[in-house]
Amino acid sequence: MRSSVDTTSVTYLGNREAMLARVADLAEQHGKAIAGGGQKYVARHHARGKLTARERVELLVDPDSPFLELSTLAAWGTTFEVGASVVTGIGVVEGVECVIVAHDPTVKGGSTNPSTLKKIRRSAQIAAENGLPTINLVESGGADLPTQKDIFIPGGGSFRDITRASQDRRPTIALVFGNSTAGGAYVPGMSDYVVMVKEGAKVFLGGPPLVKMATGEESDDESLGGAEMHARQSGLADYLATDERDAIRIGRAIVKNLNWRKRGTIPAPTYAEPLHDPEELLGIVPTDLKIPFDPREVIARLVDASDFEEFKPLYGSSLVTGYARLHGYPIGILANAQGVLFSEEAQKAAQFIQLANQTDTPLLFLHNTTGYMVGAEYEQGGIIKHGAQMINAVSNSTVPHLSVVIGASYGAGHYGMSGRAYDPRFMFSWPNAKSAVMGPAQLAGVISIVARGAAEAKGQAYDEEGDLAMRAYVEDQIEKESLAYFTSGMLYDDGVIDPRDTRTILGICLSAIHTRPVKGAEGYGVFRL
Repeated sequence: MRSSVDTTSVTYLGNREAMLARVADLAEQHGKAIAGGGQKYVARHHARGKLTARERVELLVDPDSPFLELSTLAAWGTTFEVGASVVTGIGVVEGVECVIVAHDPTVKGGSTNPSTLKKIRRSAQIAAENGLPTINLVESGGADLPTQKDIFIPGGGSFRDITRASQDRRPTIALVFGNSTAGGAYVPGMSDYVVMVKEGAKVFLGGPPLVKMATGEESDDESLGGAEMHARQSGLADYLATDERDAIRIGRAIVKNLNWRKRGTIPAPTYAEPLHDPEELLGIVPTDLKIPFDPREVIARLVDASDFEEFKPLYGSSLVTGYARLHGYPIGILANAQGVLFSEEAQKAAQFIQLANQTDTPLLFLHNTTGYMVGAEYEQGGIIKHGAQMINAVSNSTVPHLSVVIGASYGAGHYGMSGRAYDPRFMFSWPNAKSAVMGPAQLAGVISIVARGAAEAKGQAYDEEGDLAMRAYVEDQIEKESLAYFTSGMLYDDGVIDPRDTRTILGICLSAIHTRPVKGAEGYGVFRL
């Protein structure tokens, strides 16, 4: 692929400066999650001779190997700390890709709030879909009691996830460093392998105060649920570790002896890096989403050797489709060019998705769409049924989907491009990305038109001053709710990422995906023609 990007132009330099500001702010937001409960609680945790959640993860994964942290901004914009008191991600342990879940005890003792539960369930979904073992680094005070109504009923699903993983022959390992009480006791109770830290782990359904209230029995932590008791008497602990580092050593040894084998496609043994510098992604995509850009320039900085075989290049030109390789893995790409999806683009996408399924090729969706085109001409031309064809193809496609929102992702275009509701294996957003039912100005304008029509129907004068205030309020609200941080905080993606990291992150995801064979769909629903 040739590039026409002029890295000395005013436009490029302006885009780069604006994107660097977004990336710097992203680092600041991530810093809030990394800080956990804050320096005071981290220091207190260290004073007790304990490691933090991320320190445990760092010791667990293979030296110099990457850890792809997921949902880092979970709970952003809520009353809970950013990160939702748990660290989740994919890391390589003894050469085996594993989903890792590490409770952060510096945030309210690692207790589970509604965002924590969503984040843990999402990690379980990733493990299930990609066939990965799971390692739980446990130290949690259980449910955040003030929010129990939002946790108790759906929370039972997290235990079901563990048992179903075992049934699916995906090993589950629990390394217990501290409290694992009440419902949390079922995490080690349902795991295949359990390691407990001596004089650290405490696993019981009810602690001494609850036992006293329920039965009148006087007891202590060790006799109720200490690590040595579980290793010698109850049999819940399979291994007794002398300290936290010993527990991590044992956990790595367990993984080493799993006799684990990947069964998916083996990537090309050698591949070339993109010919065009991924650093230039900072200046290609405007932070003003109204300004169009050529997604081919993005593709050229993501795929191996910048080699992209475009499919149907002269038809439906506002959607770019084609084939490439990424870190040696074959992939089909759909990328929005000018934002709007017309009938031609929808039909082109439906055909391309079917072709990718015929050849068992994973699909990468690069979002920058304002949705499907509206208007009498397009309605009469069949935009609804053509959009339905694209959504039908996306819905029934069985090859893995990867989605990255690199610009706008509005309306049904978000669905057609395999948004969160369509279960892409992984989904990420750039810091400039926005997702909503429509743009803020359009949504406020629609409300205004409807309100104005209602007033006219009643023969009432329309409050123009009130209309201006309403529009400003609605635009401000939708603007905030469409930001990448907001949607990521609700776990509508798996993380907001630096554009320059996109290729690396997609490579890690593709490797995880190919733990199991990729198989395309053998049938679809009825296409309305």
